[in-house]
Amino acid sequence: MGTHRKDQLEMRQVTSEHTQDSIDLLKYVFQVTHQDVSQIGESQLARWKKPMIEECSVMGWFSKNKLISQMVVYPFSVNIHGQPFKMGGVTGVGTYPEYAGLGLMNDLMKESLRIMKERGQTISYLFPYSIPYYRKKGWEIISDVITYTVRDTQIPKPYDVPGRIERVPFHHEDIRQAYETFAKKENGAMIRNQLAWDEHFKWEKDELTCCVYYNEENVPTGYMYYKVENETFYVTEMIYNNEEARRGIWNFIGAHFSMVYHVKGKIFENEPLSFFLEDGEIEEKIAPYYMARIVDVTGFLTAFPFTKNANASLTIQVSDPLLEWNNGTFAIHFNKQSVEEVVTETEPDVVIDVQTLVTLLLHYKNASDLKKIGRIQANDETISYLESIIPSNQPWFSDYF
Repeated sequence: MGTHRKDQLEMRQVTSEHTQDSIDLLKYVFQVTHQDVSQIGESQLARWKKPMIEECSVMGWFSKNKLISQMVVYPFSVNIHGQPFKMGGVTGVGTYPEYAGLGLMNDLMKESLRIMKERGQTISYLFPYSIPYYRKKGWEIISDVITYTVRDTQIPKPYDVPGRIERVPFHHEDIRQAYETFAKKENGAMIRNQLAWDEHFKWEKDELTCCVYYNEENVPTGYMYYKVENETFYVTEMIYNNEEARRGIWNFIGAHFSMVYHVKGKIFENEPLSFFLEDGEIEEKIAPYYMARIVDVTGFLTAFPFTKNANASLTIQVSDPLLEWNNGTFAIHFNKQSVEEVVTETEPDVVIDVQTLVTLLLHYKNASDLKKIGRIQANDETISYLESIIPSNQPWFSDYF
């Protein structure tokens, strides 16, 4: 290959005049087939991508005004242990193969992360097409998806619940109300703004039905997006804020008993589904889902909601494969709620890379497990201290962008 030279290319912001170029690049890189396009429709695809370019930060490499490589960052927010954080949602990452090997994506990532830092987005999420590739760039797995199959005979018997279920339009405000309550207590969850709701299920919108569970006071306490086809009930998203709502939604699934042979769905953390069912011998498949990366170690640690046990200062030496501002030793002073980069002669309390730091702080893995596999260097006393100051809520994330 080697015919293209980097010094003949230009990196800059992608604007709406390049919407079509952006679509063409994504279609090529992700091999969107003619069938996909004909099902979605070319103009529909353009309509979807237009807000992406208008509302997001999109960096690209150009060859004579032709877009040849790009990375899109959505302006999102997530809840981390009860504290909202601005999050840069990475998507639309791709380079034409003839320009591979020039380090274009590495430069786009650095620049996009620099813009995120400027905008106060101290954390970034992405759905990985290659876990090893993004891990090398500083991202790490923070959530799982569990796919389950329940036979019709295993559906729970109806429970007596005081509320009721109603089918509602796709973007009903009661769904948003129930989700907002839910997202405030779920670590890692997307705090959905309008853009996040628009992105949610945008490819499946026409296929899905939704229903809401209302309690006796008429408050929406749970909802479900689903579809029924080929004698199977597909649960695309089920949210409930208490046990009553969960049982009410499963009653509704059970009401389809005569129409379906299987219920298939996804859960996004270690929920005890098999324990909840009378016949718990169900098929479950677990897979990594989203990855995250700390964009700005100082900013993230300063805002991080450590527990009340955090009293003794801690020095953490962090290494980052991409961002020089995250490389260094950081002292966390819990009494002042401050973080500073320090030069110290003494050995730091914790030695860790930026990938492991995010999975530790989001509690996808705990400190002692990470030490066992050689991902953290710290003495046992410090490991115990870390476990006592990091809230122990598992991450939950069901969005896709």
